[in-house]
Amino acid sequence: MTTAVNAGDDPADGWFPESVAVRYDAPGGANAPEVVTPAVDLLEDLADGPVLEFAVGTGRIAAPLAARGVPVSGVESSRAMAARVAGKPGGDAVEVTIGDMTTTRVPGRFSLVYLVFNTIDNVTTQDGQVAVFRNAAAHLRPGGLFLVEVGVPALRRLPPGQDTVPFATTPGADGGGYVGFDRYDVVTQRFTSNHVTVSPDGTGRFRSIPFRYAWPAELDLMARLAGMSLKHRWSDWDRSEFTAESTKHVSVWETGPDT
Repeated sequence: MTTAVNAGDDPADGWFPESVAVRYDAPGGANAPEVVTPAVDLLEDLADGPVLEFAVGTGRIAAPLAARGVPVSGVESSRAMAARVAGKPGGDAVEVTIGDMTTTRVPGRFSLVYLVFNTIDNVTTQDGQVAVFRNAAAHLRPGGLFLVEVGVPALRRLPPGQDTVPFATTPGADGGGYVGFDRYDVVTQRFTSNHVTVSPDGTGRFRSIPFRYAWPAELDLMARLAGMSLKHRWSDWDRSEFTAESTKHVSVWETGPDT
């Protein structure tokens, strides 16, 4: 098993360097049409003018949204990820700014800012997460919307004395396989998402990424500090009801009329 840094990776790209970016658009999973299309449908419906994606990545969502005629800008900290946006249908219309979503400002005012796929958890301090909300609000015109898609912390799945929750076990057809598990620290609200991939020849790759989880109510308070209030909370992109059994939420906060 290896955790070695790949020779072609730029440390400035953080947790998403070239060795990750080159595999990020693999078919299936988060890239499957049945996952992407409902997200793009809802974002298109909420957009009432230009939109901005924080952590635009490789353009998984931004490119198809732009292909529908929505003016899309993006902020991305990884140049390796951002370099792939323009190669997707619609991606050449997405204006990407390299920077940190907690502080980077993009010219203009937007009808919608959005942050998907648990990426708010990539900001590993409460102050940093508050800064994301404030930066989103600063980009929004009066009555603008900030949308976040993020998982509900899986603490209900932790037996007493345990700190680890598996989320995927996938055997390979020709040997090897993949195991994913989250390891929680309930005192600090920090956790790591751990990915173990084993090749048929027995060699493997281990990747561990740090996160900070926040409950929906805590995110609502962050929004309040940024001058926004909750408008919608759904269990998924299909606008299904958010319940005690929901494993994630798609939440939308609205700025005031004088923002």
